[in-house]
Amino acid sequence: MSKLTCIIIEDEPLALDKTKNFIQKIPFLNLVATFDNALAGLDFLNNNKVDLLFLDINMDELSGIEMLESSKITSQVIITTAYQEYALKGYELRITDYLLKPFTFNRFLQAVNKAHENLSHRPEEKKPDFIFVKTENRLEKIMINDILYIEGMRDYMRIHTLTKKIMTLQGFSELEQLLPANLICRVHKSYMVAVNKIESIERSRIKIAGQLIPVSETYKETFLQLINGKP
Repeated sequence: MSKLTCIIIEDEPLALDKTKNFIQKIPFLNLVATFDNALAGLDFLNNNKVDLLFLDINMDELSGIEMLESSKITSQVIITTAYQEYALKGYELRITDYLLKPFTFNRFLQAVNKAHENLSHRPEEKKPDFIFVKTENRLEKIMINDILYIEGMRDYMRIHTLTKKIMTLQGFSELEQLLPANLICRVHKSYMVAVNKIESIERSRIKIAGQLIPVSETYKETFLQLINGKP
């Protein structure tokens, strides 16, 4: 199985550093972002698909439990907290594991292995070679192999294809669910690109159909692994 992408939502700097350090020791984990509050983390999850979420419970504005209750999160979730009394509630919300601070690396590894096992046994869905997107008052069919790149434009997405440009209100997270990750890759908060349409890569810019598209640090490692054929 390829590397699991993960994020941390944790408002205690020392606890955040400890979790980051543990993640760096595990070869099959790829940390893509960290957040010190649930609202910022939730905003990221609404626009990005990740495999695994490390989530603290006691945070200002929105707690980890409230975040799970109010949102449809499809990632595996490992709770990290100093409060044991939330364990039952956490499992009611179908979390993967519950780590009570201070936890050891061995206990952390057990939780991560459980998430890895869950994802390894998840059936792979065969995706069709086309998608339908909502545009104006109709659903428009787009052949996946015709897509050049997808551009985020505030409230809209502009899908650039070989023959046309389509505007849609569907967000990046929804399009990522529809599109095969090995063919259409997120490279920036505002861009997804068709890997087989890339003409060249120079520094942190991709050239497709004469257009230069930036690659941000958040997505750079995952993108480079994909184009180099590494898991």
